[in-house]
Amino acid sequence: MNHSLQMKNNKARRSTRMERGRKNGMKKSFIRVLSTGVLTGMLAIGAALPVWASDLTTSELRIKSGSTNAYINGNKQAIAKPYKVKGVTMVPVGVFKKAFGSEIRLEKNDVVKIKEGPHTVTLKIGSSIAWVDGVKHEMGAAPKMVNGVLMVPLRPVAAGIGASLAPSSSGEMVIRLLQSDDSAYSEDGVHLDEGKTRIGNSFYGWSINYPADLMVFQTGEQERMMTFGAADNSYYLEVYVSDQDVALDADDLLQQLVQEAKQSGDTVLDREAVSKGKTPYARIVVKDADGMLWEMRQYLNEGRQYDVYLADYQAVNYKDLGKRASLLNSFQPTYAESDRTIKDLSTVDQGMRSAWNEDYGIELKIPAGWSMDNNQMIYEAKDGAYLQLRVTSAKAGATVKEWSGQLDKWMRETFTPESYKPIGSYTMEISGETAEVNEFRYNFGGGWQTEFDVLLQKNGYRYYAEYTFPEEQVADRAWFERIMKSVEIDFDTVAEQFGQLDEDPYLTDKTKTLTRTSKRYHYSVDIPRYWTPYSDRFEYSPVVYTFTGGEFSIAASEDKSIEMTVSQLREAYAEATKTRNNFKLLRSEELTFAGVPAFSFVYHELDNGVPYAGRQIVFAKDGTTYTITSGLNDANKTEVQAAALEKAVNSFTFIK
Repeated sequence: MNHSLQMKNNKARRSTRMERGRKNGMKKSFIRVLSTGVLTGMLAIGAALPVWASDLTTSELRIKSGSTNAYINGNKQAIAKPYKVKGVTMVPVGVFKKAFGSEIRLEKNDVVKIKEGPHTVTLKIGSSIAWVDGVKHEMGAAPKMVNGVLMVPLRPVAAGIGASLAPSSSGEMVIRLLQSDDSAYSEDGVHLDEGKTRIGNSFYGWSINYPADLMVFQTGEQERMMTFGAADNSYYLEVYVSDQDVALDADDLLQQLVQEAKQSGDTVLDREAVSKGKTPYARIVVKDADGMLWEMRQYLNEGRQYDVYLADYQAVNYKDLGKRASLLNSFQPTYAESDRTIKDLSTVDQGMRSAWNEDYGIELKIPAGWSMDNNQMIYEAKDGAYLQLRVTSAKAGATVKEWSGQLDKWMRETFTPESYKPIGSYTMEISGETAEVNEFRYNFGGGWQTEFDVLLQKNGYRYYAEYTFPEEQVADRAWFERIMKSVEIDFDTVAEQFGQLDEDPYLTDKTKTLTRTSKRYHYSVDIPRYWTPYSDRFEYSPVVYTFTGGEFSIAASEDKSIEMTVSQLREAYAEATKTRNNFKLLRSEELTFAGVPAFSFVYHELDNGVPYAGRQIVFAKDGTTYTITSGLNDANKTEVQAAALEKAVNSFTFIK
């Protein structure tokens, strides 16, 4: 596909107020990703535990080197700052008591014992040797007193008390320990699981029988995935919920299951499409590459697909899975709110779930159905509502009022007067501090968006929230108020974790440029600093930059001649003119560009209501054919933006 038509597919990047570098979520088509080795390790956790697994729970500690905050079962706790020495993460010994209730005793002034269930870890201050249940271990670093706090090696101590450790994508260490669940009882000693015969998730709408041996392992992907196991190591169960708007019958589901199994290299041993009953479903039994036997089922109900996976750790023949049939047959893709026999695993509270970023000390609540990227602090709804939070540095003496004026200037330089309408400003209390809220409207051409910008400045740092939604969606306005009221900020965290941060990218001077060169393709070009690099490796092709309402790219080919490239472009434009009602090739001409003959094409189109003008310039030198593509929404064709784009195009220069 030629690059001008590829730009049509990038319309989504132009339809947001600024190129935000979003991560596109990949639909999980086959959740069963555990290998036999990992599964064995998970099941082994329960080996020495009582059969009544409903009395057990998994406690979780999240900790990060350099952060004074730990998260225990999702709740923030202040701790002495962990650090690394010789590659070993050192943590305050008290975190094991806070997270797991472990007993910690100091003996003989320099001997420390950490006891958890049947395990005892014995340490000596200044010695890198530990004794775990009587067995000698080298830890790689020695316990040490730091400012009156005993710091100990995280990994060997956690492993010694029977916990599992795994790094998270945000750089945390996640420590989980399966232990007796005191929270399963109320203050008067009543067992909270008493009378619970089913377990499920009220938000995603499913439930299944709750046998006495069923243990909850973990949840993921905002509760879309929940995993379970048996105390006697006999089976592993997983439920995964995804969105499915296509109406599928039992035969369709069966075909889908079989195809997924084949893609995973599994051998299908049995299959069935079940059309009877209220909810048709499909089931298959497979043997995976590790020899594990699984039964997999798919259900569909009210726009959601439910994948249920059960691995029988002891099965040797597909018929052995029949003993799990009663449990699998009890699965229902529904949740009866009035049924008090169901134990609800959902953490959604009044339609919202918790979100946080420990690096910046920010906690908030987000509507439960939204996607969440806590690392980037980006949260999105399917209906187009969008929230991003950002922390930047403030210049000495800068004020919120000055900041607000700079943002307004940025908008006026980015949107034409008829496409941007300020509404007003007011103040709001955020985490005990006064923030300024600016409300305005903008329109790329496909409909008006309402946006709230929340500006808060403290201790030399700026906290910024950008919330936008299609203005006809009244419910999204109400969500803004609820989200902002939930925000809690530990303002000391940023000062402890960071020094000088970037300034707000919206404040970048649009006239400033950065010269980039390509030695391979022998050219240089001046790129405005406010543009966002989408692909900026100049020794490769293409390089692509985006900005609010526009795009710029340079493609270089050593394989295609200029004659072939121009011919293909003409054919593509002719086809687009015939097949797309709102596409017009305004002009094509021959000219001189960068000192060589060139061909120029200028076009205009209307895509999803957004008017857009684009241009392509094709030229060649020393056997390489170059194509420069530039474009800008009509709504964003301000004098400043048009000048920046034109300057970048004309800055292209050949170098030796």
